[in-house]
Amino acid sequence: MFSPYIHAFALFFSLLNPFLMSVYMVGMIRNTDAKVFSKALIQGSLIAFGVFILFAWGGENIFSRYLNVRFESFQIFGGFIFLVIGYRYVFQGAETIGEMRGAPEHLAGTIAMPFMIGPGTISAAVVTGVSVPFTGAMAVIAITLILTCSILILMKFGHDHLRYKHAKYIDRYFDIVGRLSALLIGTIAIDMIVNGIIGLIRSANLS
Repeated sequence: MFSPYIHAFALFFSLLNPFLMSVYMVGMIRNTDAKVFSKALIQGSLIAFGVFILFAWGGENIFSRYLNVRFESFQIFGGFIFLVIGYRYVFQGAETIGEMRGAPEHLAGTIAMPFMIGPGTISAAVVTGVSVPFTGAMAVIAITLILTCSILILMKFGHDHLRYKHAKYIDRYFDIVGRLSALLIGTIAIDMIVNGIIGLIRSANLS
């Protein structure tokens, strides 16, 4: 009875992994005030919730019928976005996201996309909308975002508390982890691009 819900939750939580997301957002965690970060994270989660609900309800028809574009094109573009992030991580380290975020009032949008809203999570929203009733999909998405947001806020407060006592080690750790994460970010980016290209080729062969 609960198996589809558990599967949908596991899929979403693995894609919105707060521990991995904290590495992507290391520049924000290091350079942003805790209250500003928490507020922006909550706002970004609300934006992501609205987008996920929309795709859980409409599915891939939103791309093909209403936007008149291919979902594979979205995958390819999303892959290039992550490829740029990974490239900047390699050569600039953890500060790269801090430079990309711009003014504090724009932080919520930066958190929502590309960290929360992406080809993977949108695909998961579509799958969730198909596998469980719409109200159940809303509940699964809400619980996942609340849990992810809560863990990230706790990690931010933990970082700020430890940073005063062990500043040198914390900064060195985040810099090393931030650069190493570029390998994973780049791999995800290439996989998105390849999947998008394969999807376009299959569509061309079918037509």
